[in-house]
Amino acid sequence: MKKAAIFTDLIGYETIGRKTAVLTSQAQDFTLNDINGNSVFAGKVTHFGMDKLSGDDVYIADFSGFEDEGEYYITADNGAVSERFFIGKSVHSKVLDDMTKAFYYLRCGCGLDEKHAGKFSHGRCHTEPAMLWEDHSVSLDVSGGWHDAGDYGRYVTAGACALAHLLYAYEMFPRTFDRQNINIPESGGVLPDILAECKVELDWLLKMQRADGAVYHKATTAHHAAFIMPEEDTAQMYVLPISSMATADHAAVCALAARIYKKFEEEYSAKLLSAAEKSAQWLINNPDFYFDNPKECKTGTYGEDSDKDNRFWAWSELFTATGNEKYHDLMKTALKDSFPITALGYGSVGGLGALGYLLYSGNKDAALSDTFKKAFSDEAHRLKTIADSCGYGAAMDEKSYCWGSSMNLMKHAMIFAISDKICGERKFYDYAAQQLHVLLGLNALGFSYVSGEGENSMKNPHMRPTAADGIDECIPGLVSGGPNRYPSDEAARKLIKKGTPPMKCYADDVGAYSLNEITIYWNSPAVFTAAYIIDSEE
Repeated sequence: MKKAAIFTDLIGYETIGRKTAVLTSQAQDFTLNDINGNSVFAGKVTHFGMDKLSGDDVYIADFSGFEDEGEYYITADNGAVSERFFIGKSVHSKVLDDMTKAFYYLRCGCGLDEKHAGKFSHGRCHTEPAMLWEDHSVSLDVSGGWHDAGDYGRYVTAGACALAHLLYAYEMFPRTFDRQNINIPESGGVLPDILAECKVELDWLLKMQRADGAVYHKATTAHHAAFIMPEEDTAQMYVLPISSMATADHAAVCALAARIYKKFEEEYSAKLLSAAEKSAQWLINNPDFYFDNPKECKTGTYGEDSDKDNRFWAWSELFTATGNEKYHDLMKTALKDSFPITALGYGSVGGLGALGYLLYSGNKDAALSDTFKKAFSDEAHRLKTIADSCGYGAAMDEKSYCWGSSMNLMKHAMIFAISDKICGERKFYDYAAQQLHVLLGLNALGFSYVSGEGENSMKNPHMRPTAADGIDECIPGLVSGGPNRYPSDEAARKLIKKGTPPMKCYADDVGAYSLNEITIYWNSPAVFTAAYIIDSEE
C-alpha cells in the first residue's frame, strides 16, 4: 500500500520565517527527523480543511520554530513520510544560480561550448541575415539575444519584460548577484554574471531598433521549427513590422539598463540611453497604437489591445534615468489612462513603471509615490487573503491557473517582495517565500516546476533543444508553465481529465505546450523571487 504523502519544498526552507508541510490524510502528530533518523522537533498536525483548488483535505505540519541547519525529513503518525530537504541560510542559492544560468542555455546566434554548457553544448545557430518581412530586398543582422521559449523565436516585448525582472532584481538585491559565478563565458569579468547575461539580450534589442527610433516587434521564421537542434533550424529568418508596444518597451528597458550599467560601463550605458531616447522621440511623434502581425506568420503574436501601459513604463524609466521633467510630465499624463498599476508581466507592464519610479532616489512626486506604494500594498493584501484561503498557501485564485500559471505565482511573489522591501510591510516575506515553496514542491502534486530542482521535478519540457539533443537529463533551472485549467493543445486535453482540480491540471509531457513549455519571462520572476528570499536572510 502506498504511503500517505507529505508535501514539502523539495529543496528546503530558510532558517528564518514560516516552515510548513502539507499532508492529505488525517494525522495527529508529526516529527522532524535528521538523516540519521533522530527526532529533532515534534508537533501537532492541524486540520486546515478542504482545499477547493486542489480538491485535497489538507492537514498542516508547522515547524517554523525549528531553525537548526541540516538535512531532514518529516514523518507522521499515519505512516506518511516526506522527501528529504534542507534547512539553512541561502538554501535556494543553487536554484537561483540554475534559474539564472538557464538564460545562457537559451542564447541565440552563437554556439554553446562544452566548458560552459557541458553535455548541453551545441553549434552556432541563426547567424544568417534576416529578411525584412515588408521588403524582402532588405537584409538585417539581428543575430543574438535569447530564444524566447520552446521555439527559436525572439520577441521584443517578451525580452524586455524578462530583462526588467532581472535588472530590477539586481538593482534591489545586488549583493546576492555580486557573489554569483554561474560559469558563463563572461564570468570573472567587470560585470556581475547576471548583467553579463542580460547584456546578450540588450545587444539584440539594440539591433532591433530602426533608424528613426521605432522598434521591430520580433525576429522569427514564418513557422515554428520542428523539434530540431537550434543549429539545424536554417529556415529563412524574418524581421516583423514595428509596433508601438515594442518601441515603448525598448525605450523603458534600455533606460532602466542605462542606469544599472553606468557604474560598470559608462560608454555602454550612454549607448543604451541614447537608444531609449531615440525610441521615446518616435513615441512622441507617433501617439497612436501600432501593431499588425501578418496573418501569414504563424509564430507567437505577443499582441496587446493597448500600448498605454507600455508608454507609461517608458516615460517612468526615462525620467528615472535622466531626471528630465519632460518625461515626468508625460508619465503623469499617461496615468490618466486606465491600466493595472501593479501588473508585472509582458502583457501588462504598468507595475514595472510604478516599480521603476519607486526605486528612483531623486526628486519626484511624493504623492504619486504614495499612490504607487498603496497600490502594491493593496494588491499584496488581496493576494494574502487568497493565500490564507489555500491549504498550500498559494496566492492563486481559480483564474490564475491558466497558461503560464507559474508566472502568475512568481509575479504574486514579486508583489509580496515589493510590499516588504519598498512599502515596509515585513509580514509579506513569509507569503513571498511560500510562493517559492509552492513552485518547488509544496503543492498538490508534490512536484517541482523547475527542472533539476528536486527529485520529482520537470524533466520533459516543451522545448526544442531538450527534445532533440538525445540526452535524458533536462537543462537545469527551467521554469515550467505549470497547471492550466484551460488545456489548449491536443496532448494536454488528452492528459487532463474533465473536472480535474485547477492545481492538478498538469502533466510533465513534451507535447503539452499549454502546460509544460518554458519561456524567459517565466524564469525571470522566479529569479527575482529567489534573490529576494536569499537577500532577506542577511
